[in-house]
Amino acid sequence: MDLDMFSMIAAASGMLAVPILAFIACFFLWPSALINFYHWYWRRALGMQVKHAEHGKYRFSYSFRGKQGNQPSILFLHGFSGDKDMWLSVVKFLPKHLHLVCVDMPGHGGTSRSAGEDYTIEGQVKRIHQFVECIRLNRKPFHLVGTSMGGSVAGVYAALYPSDLCSVTLICPAGLKCPNDSQLVKLLQDSKTSQSAKKIPLIPSTSEEMDEMMKLCSYIRFKIPQQILQGLVDVRIPHNDFYREVFLQITGEKSRYSLQENLHKFSVPVQVIWGKHDQVIDVSGATVLSSALPGCRVDLLEKCGHSVVMERPRKTAKLILEFLTSQRCNEGCSDKKTS
Repeated sequence: MDLDMFSMIAAASGMLAVPILAFIACFFLWPSALINFYHWYWRRALGMQVKHAEHGKYRFSYSFRGKQGNQPSILFLHGFSGDKDMWLSVVKFLPKHLHLVCVDMPGHGGTSRSAGEDYTIEGQVKRIHQFVECIRLNRKPFHLVGTSMGGSVAGVYAALYPSDLCSVTLICPAGLKCPNDSQLVKLLQDSKTSQSAKKIPLIPSTSEEMDEMMKLCSYIRFKIPQQILQGLVDVRIPHNDFYREVFLQITGEKSRYSLQENLHKFSVPVQVIWGKHDQVIDVSGATVLSSALPGCRVDLLEKCGHSVVMERPRKTAKLILEFLTSQRCNEGCSDKKTS
């Protein structure tokens, strides 16, 4: 082998070694950086752009794809301690021509976090309405999707601002008086009489607690390396005091049953999606919604827990699209009857 060929091979090997070593270093030393890169990569791959909207001194961070057109735009609201990127797994299975918007909820992700902010459900609803008006999303009625805490916000939004919406999808929504207690409720009740009274299972501070939280939220048992679990915890720990404040507000007297208290105001079509094995908010909440809203569509998913969006993203996207299609068909039939 001549010297030039050897030099080329050595150079090529060096070029390959750099990204491989960088990946290994991130995996073991900075797993949180690897997680952030993963989200950046998937946003880029799926064509999601990140932008900011200002309302006075308050800033909303959101990602979007597409433009407003003939079909309704879809706004996604994530759950407690999540962010806009949690919807990427669902976005992957939605048509590229749809206008999709995923916003960081108040205080979460890149959205402003200010002292003394109202993080009750109605307080968050007001902020989301400000965001909608900032980006003029309500120029045409849009479809609103919310999960868990975001589901409660979406439901109360539908009750307070029905003219903004054409329909709403509630995924395992909080804010209901469920006939049966969930595993999370039982854990919280037990903690009141133990030394771990300050411990909230949804706010982990160690990799072991992170693993327990994921088992609580998911029916599927994801095999996650210890380093990634630690990375997930590292990302969350700086925000844990904030998460505790939000949790106490949304489970306090003003918010605990916000969705239930506003059901009588509903006038838009409603879809309910729930995992049958939800341990965070019991699936019996679906019967509360179907009883109060006789015309709503209810889809219960087998072998699925609270993290419907992560566990069954393809099914979630399919059900939302089916619901939107059925609503357009119903509107078409109504138009024919009145003509």
